[in-house]
Amino acid sequence: MPDLSTPPLSSAALPSAARIRVWDLPVRLFHWLLVATVLIAFLSSEEESALAPWHVPAGWIAAILLAFRVVWGFVGGEHARFADFLKPAQIAHHITGLFSGKPEHSIGHNALGGIAILALLGTVAGIIYTGATMQGDAEGGLHEALANLLLGLIALHVIAVVAMSLLTKDDLIRAFITGTKRADRHPGVEDARPPAPLALPVAAIAIAGAAYGATTIDPVAFTPGAHADAGEGGGGSEHGEDD
Repeated sequence: MPDLSTPPLSSAALPSAARIRVWDLPVRLFHWLLVATVLIAFLSSEEESALAPWHVPAGWIAAILLAFRVVWGFVGGEHARFADFLKPAQIAHHITGLFSGKPEHSIGHNALGGIAILALLGTVAGIIYTGATMQGDAEGGLHEALANLLLGLIALHVIAVVAMSLLTKDDLIRAFITGTKRADRHPGVEDARPPAPLALPVAAIAIAGAAYGATTIDPVAFTPGAHADAGEGGGGSEHGEDD
């Protein structure tokens, strides 16, 4: 992958139209794949939905994506690492900047954004867990409540991304598509450090391990409609469930 190992370049010497590398390709793929998977999970949550057979597989795919993201948070590119964006001590400073009309120009996730990412990933993990262990109305109620919470968090996340894009004049959505930001918005900032040398093999092992674990818990985890065919209903299984 070409953007994993390109040596950093100083943005100070580049023209204003130049861009600096921020997000590595694997973390961007994770982001948009999780978006698609969560969307499929919500659209397939009703038994009458044409996508209902994909509800359980979508949940297990989300679990694999989360396993990758946890590993990538330690070995991935500079701004994909948890240490780079989990900075609770900077939250007050960030909020003060927002209210003063001088928002922080963060190259990666800002302090509040880091907390939001953690909340989103944690909620998705909770939905997967409650789906995988769901065996009654109480568990089903918790599963649905977490799904509704996720919808609210996603709405807040989208609003925050749009608002920060307008306030800082930094197109954050484009940044997570191209992996780059305008160099003139971040003078003196260099390209992000690439992932660790063994990052991809370690991530591949995490993905394979998660897939193996999913099929151990639910042998038909990735077979669309298998649980409904077995008479377990379109929404889940005694052993494996959804996102």
